[in-house]
Amino acid sequence: MLKSLMVTRAKEDLEQALVEKEELKEKYLEEKAPPIQMSSMSLAELQILCEELHAKIDVVDEERYDIEAKVLHNTREIKDLNIKVLDLRGKFKRPNLRRVRVSADAILRSLLGSKHKVSLDLRANLKSVKKEDTEKEKTVEMSDWRKNVEAMSGMEGRKKMFDAAKGPNQ
Repeated sequence: MLKSLMVTRAKEDLEQALVEKEELKEKYLEEKAPPIQMSSMSLAELQILCEELHAKIDVVDEERYDIEAKVLHNTREIKDLNIKVLDLRGKFKRPNLRRVRVSADAILRSLLGSKHKVSLDLRANLKSVKKEDTEKEKTVEMSDWRKNVEAMSGMEGRKKMFDAAKGPNQ
């Protein structure tokens, strides 16, 4: 109920403000542009009056154009400044991060606090790889490849390939 009373009160206030605005507009127009009595004017006087009105209209149009140009200029300037502000917000200099070495024990201590007493050696669980094994595999692959090339070169190699292709079909 209170809400509906507030809404009706706001409507009444709005209607009253509109009426007052119209009255102020009419008073201003009466002061600046009094009604013209054309019935008692001659043709020459009417022409002079028209020329005066045209001159006033030209002055008002020039002022309106100047104001529109200023408004357009200001809106462009505001838009540019907003873009600059957004660019400055987005482009901040990030500090160089320092590499920090933290052991697993230190991480667990920071997470668990003083409860952590067991030290973990994560490297102990890793699988060890021997470099010698990988080098031997490479040499074996290279020697096999070279033997295959030497065996397949020449007419003997072509004959073997021909016989191999024929063999499974027969």
